[in-house]
Amino acid sequence: MSFIKITVLMFASLLSGFFVNKKETAMRPNEEIAAQKSLYDFKMKALIGDETIDLSQYKGKKVVLLNVASKCGFTPQYADWQKFHEQYGDKIVVLGFPANNFGGQEPGTEEEIATFCQKNYGVTFQMFDKIDVVGKSQHPLYQWLSTKELNGWNDKAPTWNFCKYVVNEKGELTHFFASAVKPTDAEFKQAVGL
Repeated sequence: MSFIKITVLMFASLLSGFFVNKKETAMRPNEEIAAQKSLYDFKMKALIGDETIDLSQYKGKKVVLLNVASKCGFTPQYADWQKFHEQYGDKIVVLGFPANNFGGQEPGTEEEIATFCQKNYGVTFQMFDKIDVVGKSQHPLYQWLSTKELNGWNDKAPTWNFCKYVVNEKGELTHFFASAVKPTDAEFKQAVGL
């Protein structure tokens, strides 16, 4: 592929990020939901080391799942989420999933990502190996989060970096929030019961 084609494709990818609704939200309807799986059916590899983490260990707590990137305009949200983790981590778990799906904004290795997060934002919440959150190689966890037939109601996949999914104490998906929503925003606080 020529340099010009690659440049045009990269620019188109970046430009598409400016036209998505960065404040979009979705909430689980009140009626009974029949989901095929819950958060507790998944095991994920930790960002550093060989540890595999069974997400069922978070039973009884709310969980916020973020698709993150180190070179994005939303990257400073790491600081917001770290502060949130420090304040509420005993009852609301924050989980970070690096992904290079939007604008090539997470090109680093697992070690580079871990170093960047620790050095620049002091991240101590649980981070996982880099995965695909959209596309043909979408990880099964993100398939569950964004497929109505699997989670019972939601079909919203991440539209850019730093989209959020909220899961309740039973492992059920309850909310989706787009990139610009922060943990201090009223609609997010309401979703997690703050």
